[in-house]
Amino acid sequence: MLSTLLSGCGAKAEEVTVIKLGVIGPLTGDYSMYGTSVEEGAKLAAKEINAAGGINGKQIEIIAYDSKGDKTEAVNAYNRLRDQDGIIGLIGGTFSGTTLSIKEIAKTDNMPVLTPTATNGEVTLDAANIFRACYTDPYQGATAAVFAAQELGAKKAAVLYNIEDPYSEGLAVAFNEKFSATGTVTNYEGYTKNDADFKAVLTKIAAEDPDVIFLPDYVAKVGVILSQIKELGLDIVAIGGDGWDGIEADYAEVAEGHYFANHYSKTDEYEVVQNFVKAYETEWSKSPSALAALAYDSTYIMAKAIEKAGSTEAAAIISELAKTDADGVTGHVTFDANGDPVKDISIIQIVNGGHKLAAKVSGN
Repeated sequence: MLSTLLSGCGAKAEEVTVIKLGVIGPLTGDYSMYGTSVEEGAKLAAKEINAAGGINGKQIEIIAYDSKGDKTEAVNAYNRLRDQDGIIGLIGGTFSGTTLSIKEIAKTDNMPVLTPTATNGEVTLDAANIFRACYTDPYQGATAAVFAAQELGAKKAAVLYNIEDPYSEGLAVAFNEKFSATGTVTNYEGYTKNDADFKAVLTKIAAEDPDVIFLPDYVAKVGVILSQIKELGLDIVAIGGDGWDGIEADYAEVAEGHYFANHYSKTDEYEVVQNFVKAYETEWSKSPSALAALAYDSTYIMAKAIEKAGSTEAAAIISELAKTDADGVTGHVTFDANGDPVKDISIIQIVNGGHKLAAKVSGN
């Protein structure tokens, strides 16, 4: 991985003592697993890069702040990273909503931003300094619809999503549009972040007898919904997005047999993947989520761009980020004109409490 992403560049970086990169994500609360995964993936990559000599002899420091999943907290964290810590690039934010909250500030600053995990389509639009390592919500939602129709043979589908979350809504809109082209969306239902009882809406959905239900949300909410599907005895296949990653930790029983789109599979035999999984498990004593893998790739990509730029000047780094052409844990990465990657999506099925790679699907 190091030789792939940090090689062949003889230019000297500016005279800085340490190259500081920021990470913003939820490190406390119900969604701390996501921010922590991003922090750990970035720090593992930085440790490996530093052990191999750093960037033109300079060490990387990852500075991570807690957004608490809140937009105001994310803005405060960004301002602190810029003004107090003097970062030259941002690996983040983690969630789409919080990343969008800092987008305009980062544009004004011309800060090099590479978010590992913010999938909302608006994140990179009209922002030449912002890139992402993950696929977009529209692409992911469309891919889930293609999988439901082509691989599962679904003719009817229901959608249940969080109307207050840009990530959840983005996936829901894309799934609805793509699936409706060949099948019937029987229900398109919304809920709010504070809702906890879904039995009435699930009963309403079940009355229409859909083949699948699309649940684009994060583990804490999806786990509750799947638990209530099981309690009601509903015979329906659920499909989710990458926000499901890690669901087997707390909800393996109710998630059994269901599917979700993801950025990589821990069971992929590709050497780069297995080397990462082993290194992460050694470093953190747990299995790496897709968010950790994306943050790991993002840190290597940012490091390569800084080295190739031969400078810590934002414009030079951004120029090199746009030219990225590298293999990583989550696949081969190049960026389109918007700063978005286009790549196949892994569809994971929960089987016996673990991940099984069910398919690799394109949303096109």
